[in-house]
Amino acid sequence: MLPAGQPKFKRRKADRPDEIVAAALEVFAEKGFAAARLEDIAKRAGVSKGAIYLYFATKEDIFRAVVEQGVAPNLSAVQNILANASADFPVLLRGLVKVLAGVVATTPVGGIVKMVIGESRNFPELAQAWHDQLVRPALAAMTQAIAAAQARGELRSGDPRLHAISLISPLLVGVVWRETFLPVGAEPIDIPALAEQHVELWLRGMLTKSGAAS
Repeated sequence: MLPAGQPKFKRRKADRPDEIVAAALEVFAEKGFAAARLEDIAKRAGVSKGAIYLYFATKEDIFRAVVEQGVAPNLSAVQNILANASADFPVLLRGLVKVLAGVVATTPVGGIVKMVIGESRNFPELAQAWHDQLVRPALAAMTQAIAAAQARGELRSGDPRLHAISLISPLLVGVVWRETFLPVGAEPIDIPALAEQHVELWLRGMLTKSGAAS
C-alpha cells in the first residue's frame, strides 16, 4: 500500500531498474550476450528502449547489474552456510551443495554460465565481472572452510583450493551438459542428484577417522 498522496507512477519508476535486470537475465540466458538486443530486453521488461538508457549506458553495464543484482544475492546464502563454523564439515557441505544445486536447477543462471564461457574471448569484461563478483569470493569462502576443516582434523591434507575446485566441478559439468547438449536431444542429467552423489563420494575419500566419527 502506497502512502497517501504518493503517486503510483513513482513506485513504478523506482521498480524499473530491477525489472530491466530481471528481463536481461532471461534474455542473456536465452540468446547470449552478442545476440541479445536492447529491444529484446526492453520488450521483456515492459519498457521502451529509451527507458533503458535512463539507467544503463551500455549492454555491458546491464550485464554487470545482472551479476550484482540477479545472481550475486545467491552468493550470500553460500557464504552464510560456509561461515557456520559450529557445523561439522559434512553437514556444512551437504547444505551448501543443496543450495547451489537448487539455484542451478531452478534459475536461468546456467544459461549465463554458458554465455560467459562461450563469449568471454570476444567480451572479456563478462568473464571479469563473473569472476570478480562470484567465482573469486565463492571459491575463497569454500577454500577457507576446507582449510579450517583440515586444521580441525576432519579432512585429509591437500591444497584446499584444489579440493574446492574439485567439489564445484560436477555442477559446472552438469550446467554445460544441460545448456549445450540437452537442446540437441542428449539424455538429461539430474543436477541435484549428480551433486549429492559427488559430495558423498568426495567425503568418503576426504574425511579422516575423526571427521567421519563427528
